[in-house]
Amino acid sequence: MRNLLNFLARYNNLIIFLFLEGMAISLLTTGNSYHNSRVVNGVTRITHGFEERISNIRNYLHLRDINANLAAENVALENRIDRLVKKEDSPFTYVTDTIYNQQYFHTTAEVINNSINRQKNFFTINKGRLQGIKNDMAITCGGGVAGIIVGCSENFSVAMSLLNLNFKLSARIKSNGYFGSLSWDGRDYRHAILSEIPQHVFVTIGDTVETTGYSAVFPEGVMVGTVSDFEKKGGDFYNIKVSLTTNFNTLHFVDIISNLKKTEQLGLEKLFQ
Repeated sequence: MRNLLNFLARYNNLIIFLFLEGMAISLLTTGNSYHNSRVVNGVTRITHGFEERISNIRNYLHLRDINANLAAENVALENRIDRLVKKEDSPFTYVTDTIYNQQYFHTTAEVINNSINRQKNFFTINKGRLQGIKNDMAITCGGGVAGIIVGCSENFSVAMSLLNLNFKLSARIKSNGYFGSLSWDGRDYRHAILSEIPQHVFVTIGDTVETTGYSAVFPEGVMVGTVSDFEKKGGDFYNIKVSLTTNFNTLHFVDIISNLKKTEQLGLEKLFQ
């Protein structure tokens, strides 16, 4: 009680001033429609400003969940497309299975470890054998090639990144269909090199580079990047610099692709090797 009295005695002038100021503002706004509307509009703007900031903060804190949901929805749509879009070009198709001739199955995962500054880069995802992940499954991110599974435990998997000197990919120039071997030269994480394209082929900067589907790992037509530069460097082939679609510096949610008919294809091909 004594503290309260001391406080009132010490700040009585300020308290009286604030009380009278409040009364004056109240009388001014209630007795004058113009001032009343200005005060109401001012309070409304301040309130909306606070609400907007609170909403932005709340949305930022939920970005992780939003990204995870978007990745899951994207995978679900890709699986539906693979089931619904059938290639019936040949009259000799007699395949009968329970998933509508679906060849590729997609699932999503989160990258929990990643490197881009080594000569042989790898990244780790939070799914393993218990979630159906196996070696040699393809990994994409944002529709672009990211890597391939090379090792699995029960709940985790390690993938060889495209940014690895040992990574090789069959890729083609979409505009003319000519294909070659794409690899990383260990320099810039934003670019790779496409080789074995003959010099008589017409190549232009900006041409799309995509997978051929010849490896039985990546589906046909997955985006790799675009031609950013090319040169004739002796011999009969171009040395083509490809600007990669995947940003490995921000790798987070990825799409894992399983070729359901891979064993059948490779088993048949081994008979003729």
